[in-house]
Amino acid sequence: MNEKTRCSWAGDTPIYMDYHDHEWGRPVHDDNRLFEMLLLEGMQAGLSWITVLKKRAAYRKAFDGFDPNKVSLYGEAKIEELMTNEGIIRNRLKINAAVTNAKAFLEVAKKHGSFDQFIWSYVDGTPIVGHWKSNEDVPATTPLSDKISKDLKKLGFKFVGSTIVYAFMQATGMVNDHISECFVYKEMEESLSFPLLNPSPMD
Repeated sequence: MNEKTRCSWAGDTPIYMDYHDHEWGRPVHDDNRLFEMLLLEGMQAGLSWITVLKKRAAYRKAFDGFDPNKVSLYGEAKIEELMTNEGIIRNRLKINAAVTNAKAFLEVAKKHGSFDQFIWSYVDGTPIVGHWKSNEDVPATTPLSDKISKDLKKLGFKFVGSTIVYAFMQATGMVNDHISECFVYKEMEESLSFPLLNPSPMD
C-alpha cells in the first residue's frame, strides 16, 4: 500500500486512507447514499471531514441508515433524542436541517424520478475530471457548485452553501478531483466505465 501515490489529504490515518482509496471521487448513483453524503457534508460545516468520518457509523445508526423517508418524519421527540446522542455532532441547527433536507430530497426525487437523476443532470451524467497537479490547485467552489447551491436553497434545502455542495460533488464522484498522480485518478482514467458505488441506470 505504501508504494501507492495518493492525494496528500489522505495522510496516513487508516480510516482516511480507506475513504480516499475506495469512496471519494467514485460515482455514487444510489439515492440513500447520496442523501447520506448530503447530510454528512452538512454536518461537517465548520469541522474537519475526518471528525465526521469517524462518527459515520454512529450517524448511520442514529439516522436510520440515512433513509430519507424515515428522517423526514422525525419530530421534536426524535430531535431531542438525537441531541443527547454523544456519538454524533449535537448541533440542533444541523439536526433540524437534516429533517428539512430529507423532506426536500423526497420532493425532488418524486418530481425527477430520483434524486440521482436530478443531481447528476448538472454534469450530464458524466464526472468532470479535474486534472490537478497538487491538492493546492483544487478549488473549494466552482461556478457550477454556486448554481447547484442556489437551486437547492430555492428547493428548501439547508446547509447547502457552495463549499458544502462542491465537497458533496467531489465525494460522490460528480467531479474527479484526485490529483493526476494519484493511483485512484489513474484507475478511473484508464477505465471507460467508472467504478460505481451502488450503481443505478442513468438515462
